[in-house]
Amino acid sequence: MTDETTTSNSSQPQDLRGQLLKLFVEVGPLVVFFVMNARAGIFWGTGGFMVATLISLIASRILFGRVPVMPLVTGLFVLVFGGLTIWLQDEHFIKIKPTIVNALFAAALFVGLLAGHSLLKIVFGEVFRLTDQGWRKLTIRWACFFVLLALLNEVVWRSFSTDVWVSFKVFGIMPLTMIFAIAQMGLLKQYELRSD
Repeated sequence: MTDETTTSNSSQPQDLRGQLLKLFVEVGPLVVFFVMNARAGIFWGTGGFMVATLISLIASRILFGRVPVMPLVTGLFVLVFGGLTIWLQDEHFIKIKPTIVNALFAAALFVGLLAGHSLLKIVFGEVFRLTDQGWRKLTIRWACFFVLLALLNEVVWRSFSTDVWVSFKVFGIMPLTMIFAIAQMGLLKQYELRSD
């Protein structure tokens, strides 16, 4: 009993360290983007964002043994749209990237539901155990949230300065996503599959 208690107590700090490391790996490129944009402008910021994203994907593979689907897709779009931004010297490409990525995520989730599948269940089925109705509701909520993020991005980049848009991308989208994810905890508990 003492050994089990010791093991569970020692694994909690490791889990916390792992989660903090994962958060750092995912948020790091956005911080680089923000700082470099503030110091040298959008094109240098975009270049730094691309390099930091590539390093983040490699670090994720080395540290965690895999690259999650969403960061991988987002990373590929950062490299493509960032490359177009720098090559054509047109900041519109990096600004529309979040719109396109979020719209694609939403479309994929909605199309999956129409085909009778929850793509979230495929991606997160090992983490959460939910009823089919739970997966369906969670998928609809996330799809709608991705639509909202796409629309918000369009409003911000079209209505405000580049610096305001970069700040929104770094300090708006991530906190909104975290708040939304936390708000789903009630649904996760309500539709959790119980083994009794």
